[in-house]
Amino acid sequence: MEISVYNTIMDLNQTHSSDRVQIAFFGRRNAGKSSLVNAVTAQKLAIVSSIKGTTTDPVLKSMELLPVGPVVIIDTPGFDDEGMLGEQRVKKARQILNKTDVAILVLDGEIHSDFEPETRLIDLFRERNVPYLIARNKTDIFPDERKLPDFFTDVLSVSAKTGVNVNLLKERIASLAVKDESDKKLISDLVSPNDFIVLVIPIDKAAPKGRIILAQQQVLRDALDSGCVVIAVRETELEETLSGLGKKPALVITDSQVFGRVSQIVPEDMPLTSFSIIFARYRGFLKSAVNGVEAIDELKDGSKVLVCEGCTHHRQCDDIGTVKLPCWIEEHISRKPVFEFCSGGDFPEDVSRYSIIIHCGGCMLNQREMSYRKYHAEKNNIPFTNYGITIAHIKGILKRSIEVFKK
Repeated sequence: MEISVYNTIMDLNQTHSSDRVQIAFFGRRNAGKSSLVNAVTAQKLAIVSSIKGTTTDPVLKSMELLPVGPVVIIDTPGFDDEGMLGEQRVKKARQILNKTDVAILVLDGEIHSDFEPETRLIDLFRERNVPYLIARNKTDIFPDERKLPDFFTDVLSVSAKTGVNVNLLKERIASLAVKDESDKKLISDLVSPNDFIVLVIPIDKAAPKGRIILAQQQVLRDALDSGCVVIAVRETELEETLSGLGKKPALVITDSQVFGRVSQIVPEDMPLTSFSIIFARYRGFLKSAVNGVEAIDELKDGSKVLVCEGCTHHRQCDDIGTVKLPCWIEEHISRKPVFEFCSGGDFPEDVSRYSIIIHCGGCMLNQREMSYRKYHAEKNNIPFTNYGITIAHIKGILKRSIEVFKK
């Protein structure tokens, strides 16, 4: 296996981290995680030191790892860290596990009095159904004959220092990283070549300067790959655009925040949905999100609602997640729930206090993390839905907005 520099440069421009295989290295402090990360990537990605706790925050690197393809390599803090700061570092490592597609548990070759950090990690891997392998590092110092406890099975002995079995480790990683996502579609199964597709993209203070958001980019690319003719327009020009097309669009896709206005402009005989709803299907939770949204109508004064944003953009005064959505919900139910918010990689470990969780489309998160969040909610019997479905429900157009998927 080799690292392809040219393909890495090209892929960084083409593949977002949410679509890359996330490969994370876990273990106790000073097990040699950072050294092994550097050996696998053939780069000095992580700082290496004999001092325990050198890695204080997760280190992420996007690259091409053949034959896997585009990946993110992640070095995590030691899982045995101590003290107040140590607890925070361990929490960060657990958060990384939420999005990990392949985990590598790194042992340092020593025989410890107990292997509590390692057994905790293995339990977490199994609980979250994360494929993992065990790499026994530092075999240049500690010989293979040193007996490990029986619960460590299928252990691969490696040396980050000498390179022994590092290529074999990469091959083992690749065998676990292979995923068949051929059945996952954005819109390609809903359209045909030469169809007209209209994308409604508001350009307001919340729109990123000089570009459009990732979900819109990905749907646009999928439509072009499907041979469709794509018209991108603001909601303010939508009515005139539709009247001047001369051909009925096969699909109109809108940003959720203008769903209500767009639904009044688009005739009933034109299929209409939103980017957020498309991503609910793409991430595999459309049905549960449609069922979960009904819990909004049951909210009471003081009911706790968790609103999750997958990215960490700067909040505007009319931000959809923290401002518009709570206002629309309060108007819809004529009650005042309590809204709490999280963004980026932060997601509460205890969600039992919430009456419902409302997530963004999740275009910035990978499949593993979205699946974990949905699973975590369901495990605690908490309804889980997303922005687009919530807004469509509030505006009374949910049935219409998911009709296109019934094909």
